Amino acid sequence: MIFSTGLRHPEGPVALEDGSWLVVEAGAGRGCVTQISPDGSSRRTLARTGRPNGLAVDKYGFVWVAESERPSLLRVSMDGRIEVARTECNGEPFLFPNDLCFGPDGALYLTDSGVLIHQWAPDSRIRDDYMMAPIDGRVYRIEINTKRITMLDRGLRFANGIAFGPDEALYVNESVTGMVYRYEWRNGVITGPRQPFANVNDPSVSGYKGPDGMAFSSDGKLYVTVYGQRDVTVLSPSGEIIERIPTAGRNPSNVAFALPGRRGIFVTECEMGQIEWFDVAIDGLPLWLGSQAGIAEV
Repeated sequence: MIFSTGLRHPEGPVALEDGSWLVVEAGAGRGCVTQISPDGSSRRTLARTGRPNGLAVDKYGFVWVAESERPSLLRVSMDGRIEVARTECNGEPFLFPNDLCFGPDGALYLTDSGVLIHQWAPDSRIRDDYMMAPIDGRVYRIEINTKRITMLDRGLRFANGIAFGPDEALYVNESVTGMVYRYEWRNGVITGPRQPFANVNDPSVSGYKGPDGMAFSSDGKLYVTVYGQRDVTVLSPSGEIIERIPTAGRNPSNVAFALPGRRGIFVTECEMGQIEWFDVAIDGLPLWLGSQAGIAEV
């Protein structure tokens, strides 16, 4: 089912408590965070930021935005006020803030794809030599009360989707290779190097393809949108491919579960500029919402 259409490169869906949805529209001429009514019939522009990508909402209702045109992490209030939270880590500027989520520790976790957007997609088209492009994808942890930032990893081939699983491990995907990685979580901190979890790319599909946004169901399955592959690939808790859900458009960019009890996933899709709805037999894993106080130093 098509929930909403007429969107310009939608990404980063987030379900709000009132049943409405937030998405970003990254397309030229829009560059905004958009709120869509619960029935999909109306929308309003919350804030124009440039080229927003991922979204996460904290327990106080602030919207955290990964902004890729002017590489930065933004905090946006529901009345549209924009605050720049971070633009760099230890003097090294962000390149392509992409996706983000809150962790069990209340901190915000952010992927940076590792290449400037105009270098990755000149004229809004992914470069032909993407396999050989110089990319230094990174993963960051940010304490939202102090804005203190720590780099957890780097060297990924276009770091993209990010989510915490029911095991409280951190999962991050890499668009160029199709890999999903897992980072162990112990005693409140990420420990050790990334470990291979799964590869979602279908070798029978030609052209550019790669994992984008992803979300966990409450039974531990990982739903991964695969941009360019026209599907949401579902992984078992052990990393096996158990299903590929076909999308109407070729370029699904992100996925989010509906509110508890509604048993559905919303998938943003960029080729047709729409949000697609799919019935599923399970609710989503409850998201961590972050806290602006009491976050431990690491």
